[in-house]
Amino acid sequence: MTAASNPAAPNLVASRNPADPSDTVCDVPARGASGAAEAVERARAAQPGWLLAGAAARSSALSAVAAAIEAAAGELAALAVREAGKPLAEARAEVTRTAAIWRYYAQAPYEPTGAVHETAGGPGLLLTRRRPHGVAGLVTPWNFPFAIPSWKAAPALAAGNTVVLKPAPEATACALRLAELVQGAVPDAVFTVVPGGAVEGHAVVATADVVSFTGSTAVGEAVTRAATARGVPVQAETGGLNAAIVLPDADIGRAAAHIAAAIAGYAGQKCTATSRVIAVGAALDPLREALAEALRALPVGDPADPATVCGPLISGPARDRFDASLSGAPVLATGTAPDGSGWYAAPTVVEKVPAGHRLLTEEVFAPVAALLPADDLAQAVRIGNSVPYGLVTSVHTGGIEAVLNGLDGLDTGMIRVNAPSTGVDFHLPFGGTKASGHGPREQGRAALDFYTSSRTYTLAP
Repeated sequence: MTAASNPAAPNLVASRNPADPSDTVCDVPARGASGAAEAVERARAAQPGWLLAGAAARSSALSAVAAAIEAAAGELAALAVREAGKPLAEARAEVTRTAAIWRYYAQAPYEPTGAVHETAGGPGLLLTRRRPHGVAGLVTPWNFPFAIPSWKAAPALAAGNTVVLKPAPEATACALRLAELVQGAVPDAVFTVVPGGAVEGHAVVATADVVSFTGSTAVGEAVTRAATARGVPVQAETGGLNAAIVLPDADIGRAAAHIAAAIAGYAGQKCTATSRVIAVGAALDPLREALAEALRALPVGDPADPATVCGPLISGPARDRFDASLSGAPVLATGTAPDGSGWYAAPTVVEKVPAGHRLLTEEVFAPVAALLPADDLAQAVRIGNSVPYGLVTSVHTGGIEAVLNGLDGLDTGMIRVNAPSTGVDFHLPFGGTKASGHGPREQGRAALDFYTSSRTYTLAP
């Protein structure tokens, strides 16, 4: 009898290899709402001791996690390839970045946590001090199965919080392996993974003291409402519909290579992927040709092949959404998807997209983009701003005039000049505007502020 047919049996969290759906990577019991709430309570009981252990202990623990990740780098990259369909080169880069994130935040416990001030008059002492919230509830996606949980958990732990992580079901095996490495360096219940789906995620959001979410817009809005109603700090990173603006003075070949990689890399399954390409004036015709050539040249196939740039989509429904997104728009160029049982999609650029088309209003999360013309930079900025999202814009130009005169009008949280829209500097703030996010920025020093609150102390004689 299966768990689904036996009410007394736990639900199972199953993840499949997107390149070979017959390969079950992970099949574990879901924790349920009560199990998730219990994990939060255990973390809450462990938090005072973790904070009182002091800066040196927390710093040493985070450094040990970084070392453990580096020691297991090959294994972790292979697991990301198998469970999340991440191309091997990207998986290796993610693991390297994950270790660097833990090393970066290993220095954070020694950072000043406040300031001393003079009184307005008379003797005494005034000071501010930042203190951890308690239990950080993290709800994370599958596409960066090691980096995103790490750039949330590491600053939370560095600041003295404990962590309960609810990963996406499709990345359960990666999350459990990361937990083994972290738990080897920290006390019991300081870092816990809760396998499951929406039920467990809701329970974490309903009980944690601070909440950080990355995922879809609809779920992010629900998480934000639930946490805000409880009065706990919340941040939600909820995707993008990102544009690449190409000016006539740009190096067209280089711009096309950057944009093609940002469209098709990891099958477009990044919130920073390029979904719209805006060609300004005379850039349109040469960019059409160069982009089509660059897209067709990108290797599509087995994510375990080091040469692969575009692997499979994460699931069958994801491929169905990709197919549906192509309806009603002429195809300019398409790559070649391999035959076989994997959930592959051919990287595609379309043009002459009608107003209101889903490619101009929704995040498809697949290797597809629309090519759009603009008469000048001002119109390109208006087109870039015309969508509900505001995460990142890439701008390709041969000079600095456009950077100095006009790009301030872009309403995205990040602007990348002569670089792909994809790519994150983990020591700088990350996040967007409008439907791309809610709450304070992630990563860098900003993350330490999010995972703490400021206290003002008055010491009178």
